[in-house]
Amino acid sequence: MGPSALRALPRDGWLLFLTRLTRLFAYGSLSVVLVFYLTGLGLSASQTGMLLTLTLAGDTLVSLYLTTRADRIGRRRMLIIGAILMAAAGLTFACTSNLVFLIVAGTVGVISPSGNEVGPFLSIEQAALSHVVPDHARTAVFAWYTLAGSFATATGALCGGAVSHLLRASAMTPLESYRAVVLLYAALGVVLTFLFARLSSAAEVTLPRAASAAPAAIGTVFGIGRSREVVLKLSALFALDSFAGGFVVQSFAAYWFYLRFGVNPGTLGVIFFWANALAGISALLAFRLASRFGLVKTMVFTHLPSNILLILVPLMPNLPLAVLVLLARFSISQMDVPTRQSYTMAVVGPEERSAAAGITGVARTTGAAIAPLFAGFLFARPTLISVPFFIAGTLKVIYDVLLYNGFAAVHPLEKAT
Repeated sequence: MGPSALRALPRDGWLLFLTRLTRLFAYGSLSVVLVFYLTGLGLSASQTGMLLTLTLAGDTLVSLYLTTRADRIGRRRMLIIGAILMAAAGLTFACTSNLVFLIVAGTVGVISPSGNEVGPFLSIEQAALSHVVPDHARTAVFAWYTLAGSFATATGALCGGAVSHLLRASAMTPLESYRAVVLLYAALGVVLTFLFARLSSAAEVTLPRAASAAPAAIGTVFGIGRSREVVLKLSALFALDSFAGGFVVQSFAAYWFYLRFGVNPGTLGVIFFWANALAGISALLAFRLASRFGLVKTMVFTHLPSNILLILVPLMPNLPLAVLVLLARFSISQMDVPTRQSYTMAVVGPEERSAAAGITGVARTTGAAIAPLFAGFLFARPTLISVPFFIAGTLKVIYDVLLYNGFAAVHPLEKAT
């Protein structure tokens, strides 16, 4: 599995790894300070939750439009548009404190409050990677792809917290130190635009076996035809999972540690660096489990214990124990990510991959978009700040049970591992 899976990556494959590194670094850096920044602008916790919900809702619409047209209009073109929207949103957030302008920028642009993927990028990149690597290597490549993203998010969280802390130490106000991180996010969106422009036509749908089926798939609603039923079922489940996760997005989790234990952004950056680093390593281990037990079983049986640990985090009496449980949770939390991505790519045809990844991705974003609105109200009440952890963990357990019951017997079109 190891590096041998990466040796066969073509130039476009390596470029897609680089774009993921750049993007997730930006997401990670922003996630540690975003809630601090918004509350520093004068927004209440409830307004912040509403803004994050609308931001993710906007990302959903943008993703749905771009991903369902990517295979027809061009994957590279849609990725460039997404990067431009990311840069524009970051710049607007840095330049205004007007709630209406922030809502418009967050809704139309691409902002990640969680440190996780938002926008059209992941779905189109997954389709492009599946296009340029052999089927038998896909899960292994996705595992490394997830690992790269996790370490990028971890490093971004560390740097975002450190930059903010250092700037505050140099007599800059807390708000200005957070704004510097938001400007960095916008700048990395510009970098991403130039990187996507270097993708070649090899990443587009040009395989002979896809050509004959492409017109039929493109002519259907949202770009899927024969795979509609399985994609819709997966989308519903993924929406539930993400709705649960939306209660504890990284921005709110960081804010919880601040409210509960008074942890400063610099320390939060270190905590979430190690959390995301462990998550990345766990994703890499997923390939071996999937090759032995199958994709769906690996997804479920690694996800369940991580959700139990999530419920336990707010029950810890002190900071060291809470951090320990959080890190234990992250050490197994991402094993379902490359397996989920690979399974989605495996149960649809090549000509439907961008659309299928886009629709399931939009379902995840939709679920995640709704939850922060409720989480914001809970965080606005001191006695309820731990409730989001309990809601998230319980709903995620329900998701795992439903996923196993619905898909343990549904095999890929080809052997994905």
